Amino acid sequence: MSSRLFYPSLGGSETNAEILAREFTHLGHEVKVTTQTLGINIAVDGSEFPFEVIRKPSLLTLLALVQWCDIYFHNGIILKDFWPLLIIRRPWIIRHQSWIRCVDGTTTTGIGGNSSGWLVRLKHFFVRFSISISISQAIADHLQHPSTVISNPYRDDLFRIMPGISRTKELVFLGRLVSEKGVELLLEALVELKKCGLKPQLTVVGNGSEYLKLRQKTTTLELNKQVTYVGAKVGKELVQILNEHKIMVVPSLYDEPFGVVALEGIACGCVVVGSEGGGLKDAIGSCGVTFPNGDVNALTQVLTDLLTNPDKLSIYRKNAESHLSRHKKAVVAQAYLQVFERAIS
Repeated sequence: MSSRLFYPSLGGSETNAEILAREFTHLGHEVKVTTQTLGINIAVDGSEFPFEVIRKPSLLTLLALVQWCDIYFHNGIILKDFWPLLIIRRPWIIRHQSWIRCVDGTTTTGIGGNSSGWLVRLKHFFVRFSISISISQAIADHLQHPSTVISNPYRDDLFRIMPGISRTKELVFLGRLVSEKGVELLLEALVELKKCGLKPQLTVVGNGSEYLKLRQKTTTLELNKQVTYVGAKVGKELVQILNEHKIMVVPSLYDEPFGVVALEGIACGCVVVGSEGGGLKDAIGSCGVTFPNGDVNALTQVLTDLLTNPDKLSIYRKNAESHLSRHKKAVVAQAYLQVFERAIS
């Protein structure tokens, strides 16, 4: 497995690479991971990885690993790691976890992008020689190449409903504090809710470059008594925080490729309200409500409805078990292995 980012770097890509590597190993396969992320080979819980991690491999090391493997699996297309396949024939499988940027510097479905046009065209060209797996239907539709859709897994051994935790808080946001994640939009919705006499408490979990700006805006909008910033949280502490809340809000301004955070919230008993663009709606499924990206009025209306009709929350929670069953780690890993087996045969 080639994954440009890996633990101790934190993010959805890194998390899913680790989950899949662990599950493949658990199912009896030998896995070796290469990454450009430096660090020691110790997991977040202090244990050693049950697979080998090679950090910043040399050219000869990478060539030897491709010679050794049965499947060359890219966690996202990494062109500079493609070259050994010009020498050694191996099935090349790419897990497409994000948009390939368009020629004009934007994505086909979202905002932002810094890939140059020639590089994008080159990626689309090389993808034709791979076997593609997309993490959502939106990503599959974006590719100019046939793709199997396999949704992301979540850590079902960690994220769960904890007995004895009182679910007394209304809203929680979990994610990076950057502009495209839409926390400012959520703050504006709180102002609109206050005009209607609703003053729900919001817990913001995460860190990022917009932290100070968001704190200032919270003060400017006179929301300090409603909004609490708790920083980044992981492990059981994060699970407990999610269990204390009724509604998770994922107000991304751009089109999320998927949105594992929604699965984590659902597993902890939250009803999810999220933007409808991209693959986030796949992650939410029938366990929450979506609204048009960036539409503060629509977000306000959805939150008003759920806050004033709490019985609706239990209806969405009833759908959680069946929805989450498709995203269990073992289920997702088996779906990947089926693609691998077909590639080999």
